[in-house]
Amino acid sequence: MESDEPADLADLLADLETPLRRALVVRFGVDLGTDACRDAIAWGWEHADQVAAADNPAGLLYRVAQSKSRRYLRWRRSIDLPAEHVLPDHAYEPQLPAALARLSDAQRVAVVLVHGYRYSYAEVADVLGVPVSTVRNHVHRGLDRLRNHLEH
Repeated sequence: MESDEPADLADLLADLETPLRRALVVRFGVDLGTDACRDAIAWGWEHADQVAAADNPAGLLYRVAQSKSRRYLRWRRSIDLPAEHVLPDHAYEPQLPAALARLSDAQRVAVVLVHGYRYSYAEVADVLGVPVSTVRNHVHRGLDRLRNHLEH
């Protein structure tokens, strides 16, 4: 009897690809975030046993993408956050992408995934591999900083 493992892995990686790519694009910018997502998904195929055994496959792949992106981060001056990748299908303050770029990476990712893409705190925590309380803190602090930046 044949194993369904490749089909299960394909379904799992397909389900994780969109939230992972969104988080990485907001974290690293469009080019590096997209490349990091591709690298993480490829790593997932190469290390199927580790992905299958992981308690949180999304968090594992996010960490893999972060590790694979480190060599490029030292050259990054600022992130590229086009509005269509930050707030899809939303009306927004024209200064919002620049204000988002001024947040910490963790705050920016949490705020955009929760308020831009309407993910729950639990979904964001799963993708990032952190507790829900950490996501809640990042969103709260990020929104406070955005309010301060946009008021000036």
